[in-house]
Amino acid sequence: MKRIVLFLFTNLAVLVVMRTVLTALGVDHYLAQQGIDIPTLLVFSFVLGFAGALISLVLSKPMAKWSTGARTISGSEGDTERWLVQTVAELASRAGITTPEVAIYDGAPNAFATGAFKNNALVAVSTGLLSSMNAGEIEAVLGHEMTHVANGDMVTLTLIQGVLNTFVIFLSRIVGFIVDRVILRSDDERRVGIGYYVTVFTCEILFGLLATMIVMWFSRYREYRADRGSADLLGSPRPMIEALERLGQMEAAELPTAFRSSGIHDRPGWSLLFSSHPSIGDRVTALQGYTPR
Repeated sequence: MKRIVLFLFTNLAVLVVMRTVLTALGVDHYLAQQGIDIPTLLVFSFVLGFAGALISLVLSKPMAKWSTGARTISGSEGDTERWLVQTVAELASRAGITTPEVAIYDGAPNAFATGAFKNNALVAVSTGLLSSMNAGEIEAVLGHEMTHVANGDMVTLTLIQGVLNTFVIFLSRIVGFIVDRVILRSDDERRVGIGYYVTVFTCEILFGLLATMIVMWFSRYREYRADRGSADLLGSPRPMIEALERLGQMEAAELPTAFRSSGIHDRPGWSLLFSSHPSIGDRVTALQGYTPR
């Protein structure tokens, strides 16, 4: 909850700074003369930019279960389930968090963690991962996911997306107004012309791509951090290295788009700039020689 409040206040602070800069440069006065209400646009951008991000965060657990078919387990279902629940509970204790829900879903090797709060999260592993890895490798993967939970990575990634959404919406409309009123010289002061809509649509695509690059950079950064976190929880980087090397020999599983960045592994994108995960080789190299805390 503290993380959400902090990011909300951070976003508000950035918006205030933007408003102050526009005022100091006289831009807001000029835009006001063109019929643009900057404060209203800022509030509109903030609400619209964060609405989708926060809704997806709150609904992340039920959506994850629904989209992957994950079934929550208690440990009473069998030996594998009992070991899985006990291992997650032990890792949660080491990480200093409440034990998350544990689930299993049918699919190729992968695992993910999600949830709005680190003390009310979900960790799910696939049947493919359980059947293709040994106990030490599975424990390393679980340590990776538990580090995501303990660091609040799901919340942070979602809120960064909300902040960037706000700027994409705001800046796209500012550029749209400028193009419509200054470049195309629309004479109708009561409404915008077609140039505005075309420009906003184009800018949202372009600015959205830039925002995605930032989000994916953070996603890759947190994967390295979660790998190190697994090493810290297990006391050695070797289990995580072995788990990654095993993953590198397998067919990468395809998670639903909304949870792809939450998985232990993902297919690399057409460009590293748009990949949610670093390459297996880079992750192994980063772990080699790492000394657990």
